[in-house]
Amino acid sequence: MSETSAEAVVSAASAAAASAGNWRKAGVAGAAIGVVAAGAAAGVAIERLTVGRGMRKKARLALDSTGPYGTLRGTPGKAYADDGTELYYEVDEAEPEASLAPRRRRLFGRKAPAPVTVVFSHGYCLSQDSWHFQRAALRGVVRTVHWDQRSHGRSGRGVAQLEDHKPVTIDQLGRDLLAVIEAVVPEGPIVLVGHSMGGMTVMALADQFPELIRDRVAAVALVGTSSGRLGEVNFGLPVAGVAAVRRVLPGVLKALGQQAALVERGRRATADLFAGVIKRYSFGGRDIDPAVERFAERMIEGTPIDVVAEFYPAFTEHDKTAALARFAGIPVLVLAGVKDLVTPSEHSEAIADLLPDAELVLVPDAGHLVMLEHPEVVIDRLADLLVRAGAVPAGATVGGYGSTSSSAQPG
Repeated sequence: MSETSAEAVVSAASAAAASAGNWRKAGVAGAAIGVVAAGAAAGVAIERLTVGRGMRKKARLALDSTGPYGTLRGTPGKAYADDGTELYYEVDEAEPEASLAPRRRRLFGRKAPAPVTVVFSHGYCLSQDSWHFQRAALRGVVRTVHWDQRSHGRSGRGVAQLEDHKPVTIDQLGRDLLAVIEAVVPEGPIVLVGHSMGGMTVMALADQFPELIRDRVAAVALVGTSSGRLGEVNFGLPVAGVAAVRRVLPGVLKALGQQAALVERGRRATADLFAGVIKRYSFGGRDIDPAVERFAERMIEGTPIDVVAEFYPAFTEHDKTAALARFAGIPVLVLAGVKDLVTPSEHSEAIADLLPDAELVLVPDAGHLVMLEHPEVVIDRLADLLVRAGAVPAGATVGGYGSTSSSAQPG
């Protein structure tokens, strides 16, 4: 897309968000939110002309009713952040040795796993369900905690943001993670796993509570994330297009957030365009299971537009490079998709450069949602991380957690 086209898309989004009288225009703004429209709108529009709208709607309904993704549930609980925000979590307990069926293939050999808890933190505009495949693979084998970040999934809206109009910060997310840990993992070793914003949350925890990392964290996995300099990401756009987007994006997001109800109606009206944009910025390959694509759409569509706008400024201010030193001396996995346009793999390489003992895994045919696109790679590396951490004995790897791409290859 040319510079002129990029500027036109963003200008249209800005104008539409300011026009409360025309929800269709606001819908274009909602679908074009952020930088994604500038890079994908033209190609997606052409692609969507090839299939009837009614057929696409029926396909989405069918996938929503039959898709198994995001259906795993554990024992629910609630933690409370320091500002009173309700944080929803679920726990999957490790099964006693006697309850394991003989035919079940197990991840860590014959011995029972050590009393370790793996805490998963999800990314921006997602929910705890984004770890579906990894949760399925580890279920019953090791204790896991999955939680929804504030204003995402089943957690409550941020109290500080809703009532006090305070901006979201990555430091606040780090304190939220501490609240979850104190509520559900008050003692024992912990493995921290974070994707994208979740990885930044883990870094913020380490920055503010280094004693927790030192005393209790047995290993860390940072998936598709960054320690800073996110303001330099070009999202796959030409240099001139990026400059245009950055110039107007803060104002556009603010306007969209102020017209949330209007824009949400528009997002639904432009669902076809929005779905194509999500695919471009979520996955690196073309042969993704349609049910997985739809699963990602549902999570992202489920994030209110005012929450999208509320969180965005925190990323440009995020810088936890110095905090990475807190992870020195413990096993660390750094994993990213080579085709990630949101947090490019160069950011993972930069993290690994500062943690020379970390394992760096770059998945060639993967985008930002690498844990959904190549779940077999991610779970294999997580299993190895748990072994390296001494949390579990070495053994066979669980099979049957699935692949969402015919080109995916085990780790």
